[in-house]
Amino acid sequence: MELAHSLLLNEEAYNQLGEFQKAEFIFEWLRFLEKLLPADVREKQKKLAEQLISLLNSSPGPPTRRLIAKNLAILYSIGDTLSVYQTVDKCNELIRSKDDSPSYLPTKLAAVVCLGYLYKKLGRILGNSFTDTVGNVLKAMKNAESQGRYEIMLSLQNILNGLGAAATPCHRDIYKAARSCLTDRSMAVRCAAAKCLLELQKEAVFMWSTELDSVATLCFKSFDGSNYDVRIAVSKLLGTVLARAVTCKQATASTRQNVRKISLDEATELLGTGFLRGSSGFLRASGDILKGISSVSRDIRVGVTQAYVVFVSTLGGQWLERNFSALLSHILDLVSQSHPKAIQTQMDAICCRRCISFILRATVGGLLGEKAQIAAAKEICQAIWRLKKVVDVVMSDGNLETRIGITDVTASQHVLVCALHELGSLIHGLGTTAAPLLQDSSTGVLDAVISVILHPSISVRLAAAWCLRCIAVALPSYVSPLLDRCIERLSALKTSPEAVTGYSFAVAALLGAVKHCPLGIPHGKGKVIMTVAEDLLCSASQNSRISIQRTQAGWLLVASLMTLGPAVVQHYLPRMLLLWKCIFPLSPKDLETERSRGDSFTWQVTLEGRAGALCAIKTFLSYCGGLLTTDVIQRLLPPLPCAVDLLTRLPSIHKMYGNALKTPSMTYRHRLYELLALLPPKTYEGNVTVIFLPLQLLLGSGIAGGSLEYDPYSIYEKAAEVRLFGVIFSHVAESQRLQVLEKLLASIKQTKGARQQTVQLNIVSAFSSFLKHLASCKGSLGPEEVRRPALTLVMGALESNNPLLRCAAAESLARLAQVVADSAFTAGLAQLSFDKLKSARDVVSRTGHSLALGSLYRYLGGIGSTQHLNACVGILYTLSQDSTSPDVQTWALHSLSLIIDSAGPLYHVHVEATLSLVVMLLLTVPPAYAEVHQSLGRCLNALITMLGPELQGSNTAVSTLRSSCLLGCAVMQDNPDCLVQAQAISCLQQLHMFAPRHVNLSSLVSSLCVNLCSSYLLLRRAVLACLRQLVQREAAEVSEHAVAFVKDCREDFTPGNVSIILSVSRPDIFYINIREVGLEGALLSLLDKELDQRLCQDIRETLNHMLTSVAVEKLSFWLKLCNDVLAASADFTSVASVDTTQEEEGTKEDDDVLTSETDERSHPFTNPKWSTRVFAAECVCKIISHCENAGRAHFDITLAQERKQRDSRDDFLVLHLADLIRMAFMAATDHSDQLRLSGLQTLLVVVRRFASVPEPEFPGHVILEQYQANVGAALRPAFAPETPPDVTAKACQVCSAWIASGIVSDLNDLRRVHQLLISSLTKVQAGKEAQSQLYNESASTMEILAVLKAWAEVYIVAVEREKNQSDAHKQILMITNSTDESYGDLTSSADGLLDLVQADLGILSKLWLAALQDFALLTLPSEYASQLPAEGGAFYTAETIENARPHYHNSWALILYATALWLTSTGFLVVDPDEGVTNLSRPVTPTTMCQDSSSRAAVKSPEDVNTDIFHLILGISVEFLCSPRSDSAMENITACLHALQAFLDVPWPRSKIGGDQLGVELLNVLHRLILTRESLDIQLATLEVVRQILFAAQEHVREKRRSAEEKETLPEYGEGKDTGGLVPGKSLVFATLELCVCILVRQLPQLNPKVTGSPALKVGKPQLLSESGSRLVAAALVILSDIPSVCSPEGRMCVSVLPTILYLIIGVLRETAVKLPDGQLPLTVAASLQALKGILSSPMAQAEKSRTAWTELLRSALVTVLDSQQELDEVSLLTGVTEFILSTSPEVTTIECLQKRCIEKFKIALDSKDPVVQLKCYQLLLSIFKYPNRAVSYPYIHSLAPSIVGKLQETEKTKPENSAELQVIQEGIKVVAALIAIAEEEHRAYLVACLLPLLISFLLDENSLGFGPQYSSVFKKVMASSPTVKARLESAVKGNQESIKVKTTPKQAKNPGKSSSIQLKTNFF
Repeated sequence: MELAHSLLLNEEAYNQLGEFQKAEFIFEWLRFLEKLLPADVREKQKKLAEQLISLLNSSPGPPTRRLIAKNLAILYSIGDTLSVYQTVDKCNELIRSKDDSPSYLPTKLAAVVCLGYLYKKLGRILGNSFTDTVGNVLKAMKNAESQGRYEIMLSLQNILNGLGAAATPCHRDIYKAARSCLTDRSMAVRCAAAKCLLELQKEAVFMWSTELDSVATLCFKSFDGSNYDVRIAVSKLLGTVLARAVTCKQATASTRQNVRKISLDEATELLGTGFLRGSSGFLRASGDILKGISSVSRDIRVGVTQAYVVFVSTLGGQWLERNFSALLSHILDLVSQSHPKAIQTQMDAICCRRCISFILRATVGGLLGEKAQIAAAKEICQAIWRLKKVVDVVMSDGNLETRIGITDVTASQHVLVCALHELGSLIHGLGTTAAPLLQDSSTGVLDAVISVILHPSISVRLAAAWCLRCIAVALPSYVSPLLDRCIERLSALKTSPEAVTGYSFAVAALLGAVKHCPLGIPHGKGKVIMTVAEDLLCSASQNSRISIQRTQAGWLLVASLMTLGPAVVQHYLPRMLLLWKCIFPLSPKDLETERSRGDSFTWQVTLEGRAGALCAIKTFLSYCGGLLTTDVIQRLLPPLPCAVDLLTRLPSIHKMYGNALKTPSMTYRHRLYELLALLPPKTYEGNVTVIFLPLQLLLGSGIAGGSLEYDPYSIYEKAAEVRLFGVIFSHVAESQRLQVLEKLLASIKQTKGARQQTVQLNIVSAFSSFLKHLASCKGSLGPEEVRRPALTLVMGALESNNPLLRCAAAESLARLAQVVADSAFTAGLAQLSFDKLKSARDVVSRTGHSLALGSLYRYLGGIGSTQHLNACVGILYTLSQDSTSPDVQTWALHSLSLIIDSAGPLYHVHVEATLSLVVMLLLTVPPAYAEVHQSLGRCLNALITMLGPELQGSNTAVSTLRSSCLLGCAVMQDNPDCLVQAQAISCLQQLHMFAPRHVNLSSLVSSLCVNLCSSYLLLRRAVLACLRQLVQREAAEVSEHAVAFVKDCREDFTPGNVSIILSVSRPDIFYINIREVGLEGALLSLLDKELDQRLCQDIRETLNHMLTSVAVEKLSFWLKLCNDVLAASADFTSVASVDTTQEEEGTKEDDDVLTSETDERSHPFTNPKWSTRVFAAECVCKIISHCENAGRAHFDITLAQERKQRDSRDDFLVLHLADLIRMAFMAATDHSDQLRLSGLQTLLVVVRRFASVPEPEFPGHVILEQYQANVGAALRPAFAPETPPDVTAKACQVCSAWIASGIVSDLNDLRRVHQLLISSLTKVQAGKEAQSQLYNESASTMEILAVLKAWAEVYIVAVEREKNQSDAHKQILMITNSTDESYGDLTSSADGLLDLVQADLGILSKLWLAALQDFALLTLPSEYASQLPAEGGAFYTAETIENARPHYHNSWALILYATALWLTSTGFLVVDPDEGVTNLSRPVTPTTMCQDSSSRAAVKSPEDVNTDIFHLILGISVEFLCSPRSDSAMENITACLHALQAFLDVPWPRSKIGGDQLGVELLNVLHRLILTRESLDIQLATLEVVRQILFAAQEHVREKRRSAEEKETLPEYGEGKDTGGLVPGKSLVFATLELCVCILVRQLPQLNPKVTGSPALKVGKPQLLSESGSRLVAAALVILSDIPSVCSPEGRMCVSVLPTILYLIIGVLRETAVKLPDGQLPLTVAASLQALKGILSSPMAQAEKSRTAWTELLRSALVTVLDSQQELDEVSLLTGVTEFILSTSPEVTTIECLQKRCIEKFKIALDSKDPVVQLKCYQLLLSIFKYPNRAVSYPYIHSLAPSIVGKLQETEKTKPENSAELQVIQEGIKVVAALIAIAEEEHRAYLVACLLPLLISFLLDENSLGFGPQYSSVFKKVMASSPTVKARLESAVKGNQESIKVKTTPKQAKNPGKSSSIQLKTNFF
């Protein structure tokens, strides 16, 4: 194929190819040439033109001829046009040719196509030659077959497009030709003619003036017998022509006569005529009316319906707004009584209603914004009121209780149904933004809908109920009031049949809506409805006139009540089961008695009641599966046998009482089958035969179900029967299956015609369901005899004329082979099909058997051998090339695609041949045969999937296959059929996934952009599926390609050149959108218009992927996009009207902050829906999240501004903070509740992310502080009384985040938001009586807990802030030793915030404790359910317990923490100031808070109260920490641990834990938490709690010892006294050790001997841990060092744990002692040394009973330290050794061998070259030398002092070179000075004599000396013996005196070096 990529055709390569390869080569060359041609090719134009023209004679296929034509047109448009006339003449000559042979046809068609493209591209350049051309083409059309007519019409369209107004002379001729083609027998020709006429009407004025009626009639005729594509094309023509006629301007100068502009009424009347009368003339219509028959086909009605939509869409949304009233009146009139012909039969009426609803949905739903939709809803409501008045007038003379003749009233039913459906759809789409519409009393929407519930027509009553359901789903706050209203009317009017059915429908519909309303309805409503239902059922027999209605209504209410779910239904289950039991006879005998004494009416009521009961049980099973316990199933089953028994008696009852029972008996049968289909077969095992016989009869009868209006479940009937047959037949004995199949075959033979096909389809489908069930459970078909009738049944259907039946038969045949599982049987079936395909010539047999082969492969995964595969493929190849029958080609190719999918790798040998076949057919099959191309697309897709990643290969074979795949995709992309285009995109998507480098992304994205706004849903789905995949890897590239494509194609997509596309948007606007707002904005726009939910989800996912990939890089673009969507329809006037009367006057600017700057410019998004705006708000949150991961500059304004100055292209989120606040504000103050929630969430995210960002211009302030007015204004509406609880709950979360963040330091400013929380707290205190009755009680629980959680968060932050600032103040005091006045300012905000909360803390603490008590009860296991309070808890009711659980789970943790902090602050002295006594034994709830104290329970003692609270908090914590769910938020675990920390900060709880087994249990729980949670914060918090537990144990031991000392008994308390050792599960020490070891080994695995492979630790190189690891290890070591203090010296434990503790501490020291710069110690080393010191100085080491053992163990530990490897940091080692020397008793370290080794270590350190080591060594030796016990210090002095003095004397000769060496000398001098101080008098002189010269040698002349007076006598002797020293000293004294006189400041010290003098103050000590 690479040889085809040249400007001129490579004729040499071309001539060497075979016939098929030539076609492929030519197509590839033409594709390449099309991309190349915009370049200058004038030099080779002549040769190129000759080559292209010569190809016309090569019989090119449809795709090839189009490319030839396109290239020729482009060639002449960019090059020389002189020879174009010769080309036109050549084409005309080819068309005029007399050769009519089939082989010459492609050449003629190519010439026709070529002319079209030449004129389209060159237009008027071709002069007047077009008249001859058009005449020639039209003449050729007279004898042309369908392909010719199709191409000629499209060519004429192109000619008209290119010539424009210049083609006027030919307009009439073309019009006449297109008229005949518009009613052609070929559907493709009709489509082409419609496109031609659509082009013609742009210039041919007569089409929408004088010939308008004729065009309309012609279109109506074209609709007759049409398919979908024809209806789309012709409706576009008709709608556009009528729109031109309505909006035409004054006639242009070229037209002689004035054109009359027709009115809207005339245009709609014309369409209405087609809708009502169709294509027939007046005489024909009159004759049909006289005969009483309808002549309007559904095709015409559907086509006209499409035309209405095009007509309105073309005129646009603004036009629709202005003219909606007139349009609505006309459309509704189409189904009114004034046109009885349209609705004379039930099916006609339903069809017309569907059409009317489609028109209204597609126009009102698709073109109008939310405000215009509200206006439209008002118009519809007015129409309903007008119709209601008609009903009132007619019924004013009669009573609702008496039926009267109301023919005129029933005539309005269809109009009302349409109006109610559209009203419901509008409100459903508007959601909560429709609230103003329902609140408008002048419109009276609810009154209008409820008023027609009493309409005589059941259709209207059902439509009104459905409308109420839509209102309920859209506005959940209306569900409860509507239910009350309907139940009240139902009870009041229960004597009226219309009222009973109408209001029961309404109640049922409203109950069905509850599952879509998250906030639910009050639980009590269920009880009321159950009571009403029982009352209706009990009173049904009292009045025979309404018995049926009451029975139906009662069971309908029970059934609809089941949809509320298990939480509600469980309370009414016994009553429902009792009704179920009573509705059926108890025994067959009772049933027989019932049968003998009943009459027709009684049986009617009985069957209705039992059908209703079956429906109720079916609904119960569907919605309340959780209640299906064994007991309930046992109570459900007894009536079933009787229900089944009645099924068998229905035929005889029906025969006895006549046709009146037909409908009830059918309904009963279907209800029973639906119920049985849901039940497991074992429940009716004993009645299989009884059930099966009537089911078998039903399948054999083919009786259709009733209308949807009379049986809302009828849509499921046949599916239930077919599914049930499959299950039951598999339970029929194998011996009986033969008889059953024979009976079914007989029932087929007994019927004829269309009825026979229906019966046959039912039976084959049911048999297929049976086989499917058998295969799934590995069942057997039975004896071989069963196969014969089974094959007869299937084979008979396989050759049926009904294609659907053939498909079902092919699947059944394959499933039969799958169940039989016999290779011989399967081979026989395949051979049967082979033989049939070879011999048969009829289309039916060939299609059926070809599909059978594919199905066999699909279900058996291969027929068994490659020979069979080869045979299948060979025969399907042959069939797929049968050009005489497109149907055979379609079925054969589809079957081939099934085989490719199933064969997998086995198909590899056929890939090349199959791909060649597919490409050949794609290049040769006419585009009119769309089904063939669709099957080819499936084959190509299957081939690409099968090849998979192999397509990436680079060898020649793979390259050829890949080229063929790409070529096939290119052909399909140019196909006019939308499904073929969708498959092309799908294939390219697959190719891009497997071989991305070989797919041209630019051209693929271009193709996707073109089709993104297609009117075809499947094409849009394919486009979005592909886009979603592309943007996952190449989002930025895809976006760039889309924008580049639109810029390049600007001239091709001007508004004048693009036709209107149905139901989405105008494509020209779409392309402009891509230019303005990129592909992302275009997708957002499409999301707003799209109605298909699956497609909307794809769009959201695509945008999310794009946002993830490029939002940070294109930050401004994305934020502007979201802002445009949110601002496009933000209702600022409503926002500004927020009530501010409660605020002080200074705060009124809050609400106007964002409303002052109204953006008047036009937005790229016009009136986006609330759902689109919600998505935009969610995008903002995601953008913030992505920026958080992208770098610090996004949240640091100083850094952002610096980087922005350096590179203006950089963009940072913090620079757009104002936009973020604005967007959050707009969303949070919208009418839509969902958008308000999203807005508040956005605000919450903004507050949390930017809370700590400082404001550089105002130090001490944060950047968000300037937006506090905006935040206040956004939050205030959420606390209005009518706000839904979920919005208020979210607002509470924002309030607490705002207050807790510390953004606002001024308390007066903080009070604004704080006041909102106070108002919500007041609402909580009001109690359950004040709660809203609009929603479920759990909604109040959610709101209350959100309020309490918000207060808890604020309180926690206030306490933490106060603690931090008090700690800071203590440090200041320690440093300055004085109280600083500024401290008051420092702590004012913290104290102020705490003061704000403190005022309400008394109430809050009670509410917090009540909430925790509730939570504790709700966490009890199910077996303790009986212990729960019958009336519920403080904030939940017993009935809504399950709904309340999630809200408690979301809130408890912070409430627990706040409660613990409050208890800490009170020191556990819980005093109620109101009562003067400690009383919290029963936490005060909102219901008891306002009661008098005298009415409360008996008062408990403070100790009891404390104990209760202690167990409550500890119990909740332990229960949660024992097994935190995997989805538990880390914040909850952290809060729980912090609560325990605060809890254990108080002595009283510690006293409870310290001496109790509770401590051990808590440690075990914490150990488990450490194992399961990796978070650093959680592990550190856990260790802190462990430390506190250990501290509590220490306190307990100390207290016991103290009390024992007072009694002078002196027993040794502590663990191990009694047990003597570690007892797992009971030992606190063991639990603590276990936890610490866990921490240490996870950070340092080498501490575990098992890991290192030997009992002793293998020494490796020390390593530095991460910061988090170091912190954890340090915390664990602190705990380890405290363990011995809780052990008893009397037991062995204090000795037995010591080796482990020492091993771990020293192990950490050895493994982490890494040398750091400047002598710093790693955190782990410092901690291990500190822990070591704690152990070494432990009282246990001195205790009499443990001293010996401890001494030995400590010596061993010291040896271990001394044995450490060379890599160990010397400083760490020496420090550890020093701790041993100083902290232990002398007997540990004074052993000679140990002393020597220690001294040796110090000697090595003294000789170290590292000044840091020397420095530390001197410091440590100083502490050893000063040690008071001379037995310890003297050996070190004797051994090391000479070395020290010697080293110092050496420094006289070699001066220090840097500050580090200087510090070493200083420390050395300190050591010698210390030696002098402790030396005996006789040795002191010698030491001073050594030190003094050294000191003097470092003096400068101006320095002073203060050392002499300390040892004056020795000093004098030295001075006398050394004149040199004396002279130097005198000069230093003189210099010092001079410096005092001058009083100058001392000079700065220079950097010390070899040549620099060193300044020293010699007063070192």
